[in-house]
Order: sequence, then structure tokens, then C-alpha cells
Amino acid sequence: MDLSDKQQQQLSLAKCARQRCNEWIFRDVPSDITIEVSGGTFSLHKFPLVSRSGRIRKLVAEHRDSDISRVELLNLPGGAEAFELAAKFCYGINFEITSMNVAQLCCVSDYLEMTEEFSKDNLGSRAEEYLESIVCKNLEMCVEVLQQCENLLPLADELRVVSRCIDAIASKACAEQIASSFSRLEYSSSGRLHMNRQAKSEGDWWIEDLSVLRVDLYQKVITAMKCRGVRPESIGASLVNYAQKELTKKSSLWNPSSQAKVDLLSVSNGHEKLVVETIVSLLPIEKLAVPITFLFGLLRSAVMLDCTISCRLDLERRIGSQLDIATLDDLLIPSFRHAGDTLFDVDTVHRILVNFSQQDDSEDDMDDASVFESDSPHSPSQTALFKVAKLVDNYLAEIAPDANLKLPKFMVIADVLPTHARTVHDGLYRAIDIYLKAHQNLSELDRKKLSKLIDFQKLSQEAGAHAAQNERLPLQSIVQVLYFEQIRLRNSLSCSYGDDDPKPTHQSWRISSGALSAAMSPRDNYASLRRENRELKLELARLRMRLNDLEKEHVCMKRDMEKSNSRKFMSSFSKKIGKLSFFGHSSSRGSSSPSKHSHRTDSKVIERTCASTE
Repeated sequence: MDLSDKQQQQLSLAKCARQRCNEWIFRDVPSDITIEVSGGTFSLHKFPLVSRSGRIRKLVAEHRDSDISRVELLNLPGGAEAFELAAKFCYGINFEITSMNVAQLCCVSDYLEMTEEFSKDNLGSRAEEYLESIVCKNLEMCVEVLQQCENLLPLADELRVVSRCIDAIASKACAEQIASSFSRLEYSSSGRLHMNRQAKSEGDWWIEDLSVLRVDLYQKVITAMKCRGVRPESIGASLVNYAQKELTKKSSLWNPSSQAKVDLLSVSNGHEKLVVETIVSLLPIEKLAVPITFLFGLLRSAVMLDCTISCRLDLERRIGSQLDIATLDDLLIPSFRHAGDTLFDVDTVHRILVNFSQQDDSEDDMDDASVFESDSPHSPSQTALFKVAKLVDNYLAEIAPDANLKLPKFMVIADVLPTHARTVHDGLYRAIDIYLKAHQNLSELDRKKLSKLIDFQKLSQEAGAHAAQNERLPLQSIVQVLYFEQIRLRNSLSCSYGDDDPKPTHQSWRISSGALSAAMSPRDNYASLRRENRELKLELARLRMRLNDLEKEHVCMKRDMEKSNSRKFMSSFSKKIGKLSFFGHSSSRGSSSPSKHSHRTDSKVIERTCASTE
């Protein structure tokens, strides 16, 4: 509403006040004083006014000699409507004090000095009594009074009308919530008292009532509620409800169809910017107090409205702390600032991911080395890291087709998470392949940089087969893919045959592939490496034992060659060869089980070797 509209409204109210004044004023006694209030004129009498109002009494006393007949009351709170009620009170005309006029009566009585000093049971004491005994005991009436105070500031604040209503609202909401919590208490089958979480909470009905307040008064109410201990979930629900009303009710102004709406658009943007910054400052510190989708919505609005840097950084930090529950649609923040830039705001997403990574590092950064002995491969932080890695891969695939997306921005998003965040690189490979397809003018050096982000050992069989035939990849990367595919094929073939001790073969594949050990966090990877080290020591002991057997057989063969003829030598040689096997397989059924003596020798050699190596 602009200045001309306000002036017209005030003139209209003043005209109505004059018309109503003629109905209750004394008709048989001519008026001797004219009061001008906000463009309105009231023809009244001095005696009823000076008997109640200290301000008018002083004005009349100051001009006793000149017999004052006209008084102008400047900046009277509430305007002509409030003065009419005060004048009626001076004339002894009854009217009802309600929540819709008590704030005006408190302010106008203070302005006109209608206190007990000048008259008993004056207007000021009547309004104060109604405010304390009626309004402050009812939450809805307090909200109505606060609405009336919006046009009475700062006087209503100085008279503590605002603060008393806010304290009453906070106390009432807290009491309602406590009563609702007690009503949800029940005994379980074991006789223990617990709270029924499935029962609907009835203590948050005030959320809808607060949404009608102006943003500055709403901020004071929510701050008082947080100090009184109202649940963070209730505070969050109120913030969501208030934001939905304030940020969408003027949505038609976002796309003005004519030049005449430009001023209204700037006013609307200024109001919505203030709303966003206020709501962000009121967000509870507890996680999950508000939905993460709501946080992303606030962030989009903050970017679009060019809110303060501290406001946007606070939202990015809050989102980063719970990024593992976000979805791809949440991350797709449009780029509002530069028309020729990327379709999506990649820089904001990068800062969110940095916040998440730093939080993850701070949780896992422990000085005690004993924590690395833990054998838990799926700690909560690790699970969150896996979820975010999958989310990032999907995000990269979504933004990769953008022709304006530069390689450094794409790479910084792909490389922001630690190396153990991805157990499989299929998603990252898919995103990089999409980027290569959309940016075919990349140099060979840039393609190599991009391909280095992929750990080809962590590709699945299908992704590896696709990468081996992908002409968009550099030749060096294709060679790596073929090499690892060959190792995988050889390991699968060796594992397909029976073996007396297949565990070392499986373990060697596990180490050569690097898929499991590299996929773990540093803490879990350390414990896994220790287990692998022990198994490697056992394998080394077995190999040394077999080497000793070969040396003994070699000595026996030389002795046979010296003592026997060639035919006996060849027969003995074939029998000895049949007993030897480098991979644990035997060519004859009888030689498959070792003798008791060799078994004892095997055990002693393993024990000595393990003792020496450890």
C-alpha cells in the first residue's frame, strides 16, 4: 500500500468518525473546542475532555488567556478511530473493550495521559486490566493483539504490550505441549510407563495461528518459545508453515506482465528476502527438526533473492550435516545469477559436499590407534558416505550434458569425496562417459585427467566390458581396463577348479583387485590389511615348505642317478614328478593325501616361519 492509499484510507476513517461523532455528541450544548486528528475533525466540549485527559488539560491551561478553540493532536497512535473511543470514554458512553481495540486503547490513553492521576478508573487502567486478566490468558487473543500492535510500534513496545503478549503465547504453547505429552503417556504390557509416539500430538494447534503475524513479531514469538523449551520439531513445523504462506502468497509478482508491477516486484522481493533470512536465523540447531527438502527450498530462495552470505552458508552447513538423506531433485539447484553460465548451481553443491566431507573427517579423526582394530565395515558415517557417493554420481550424470559445464567444475565435484567412499565406480564411469559424449572437443590431456578419476579395478563386469570398447576413453585407460579384465578372468578360471586350500587363491584375487580393501574407510582398511598380512604369512610358510620338499627330492634324484641305470632312473623320475604339484593338485589318487611325517613337517615349518616373520 503506497502513501496516497494510506492518506485516502485515513480521510475515509476521519469522515466516518465525524459522522459517528454527530450521533453521540451533545446536540443541545454548542461545542467549544475542535480536535483535529489525522485529517479528521471532532467538534467537542472542553470539560469532559480535560476531566479525563491530562494532555488536553495542559493544552487548554497553556492557552487560557487566548481561549483556545482548536487543538491538533499530531501522531496520535491509532488515528481518528482510537481518538473516537477515547472521547466516548471521556463523555461516559459505554463501549466494549476487545482484543481488537485494547492495544489502541493502551497507546491512546498513554498519549492523552488518561491515567489515575487525573481520574479514577481512567481509560489506561481499564485497558491494562483487560490486557492482564483476559488477553494474556488466551493465546488466540494475544495473537490478535499483536496484529493490532503492528501499526502501533514503537509505542506498543515501550508500554510492554508486545512483550506481555509474546510471553503469554510462549508460556501457553509450552504448557499445552506438556499437557499433550502427559496425555500420550501409557503403560506397556510389562508395566513400564512410556510415551505413545503413534498418538497424534494436540499441543501444536497454535502453529496456524502464528502464521498471521508480521515477520518481526513472529521472530520475537519463536525466539521466546525456544527459550521456554518448546520442542524443536514444533518450532520447525511452525517455520515451515510460516514460510509456505509468506513466500507463496505473493507468487504472482514474480513474473510481472507490465512495467507498472516493477515497483511492487521489488517490494515483494525485499519482503521475501527478509522472511528467508529471518527463518534461517530461527532454525533449530537439532538435526531433522525440519525436512531437508525444506532446507533446499530455503537455499534456492536465498540464492534467487541474493540473501546475505552468512544466511546461505548456514543453510549449506545444515544441509551438509544430513546430506545422506537428500535426493537428486534436492541437489538440482538452478543457476539464477548468470544466464550464460551452467544450468545448475554447481558451486553451491560443491560447498555442501565440502561441508559433508569435513564433518565426516571430523567424526573419523581419532588419535587413538586402537580404534583401527575395529572390524565393523558398516559404521553409520560409512553408510552415509556410501549414500552420498551414489547421490554425487547421479548428480554428475545429470549435469554432465550441460555444454557450459567446464571440466574443472565437473572434476571438483567428482573428486570431493574420499577414495573409500565408492565401493564400485560404475556410477562415476557412467557420468564421465556422458560428459565425454557431450564434450567431444576435449583435448587428449583433458580426457586423461578425467579418466584418472576412475578406478578401473572397481568396475563391474558389465561396466568393464563397456569401457574396453569405449572409443571415447584414452588408449591408456582402455589398456588398463583390458589388463584388469584379464586378471579377473584368470582369477575366475583358477577359482573354478577344486583345491585343497582355495583360501589363498581367493585372498590373492582380493588383494590384486583392490576392490574390497580400497572401498573401506582408513579405520576398517587397517584391520583388513592386518588380516590379509597374517594370511600372506601363512601362504609364504607353505611356499617355503614346498621349496624344502623340492630340494629334498632333487637330492634323492641325484642319488638315484648315481646308483641306478637309466631305465630305473626314468621310472623313479616319473613317480617323483607325479608327487609334486606347485598349485596343490595331484595327478594320482594315491598321492592326494600327505603322509603323517610330511604333515608334521608342514606344521613345524609353518610355526617356525610365522614366529620368525611376526
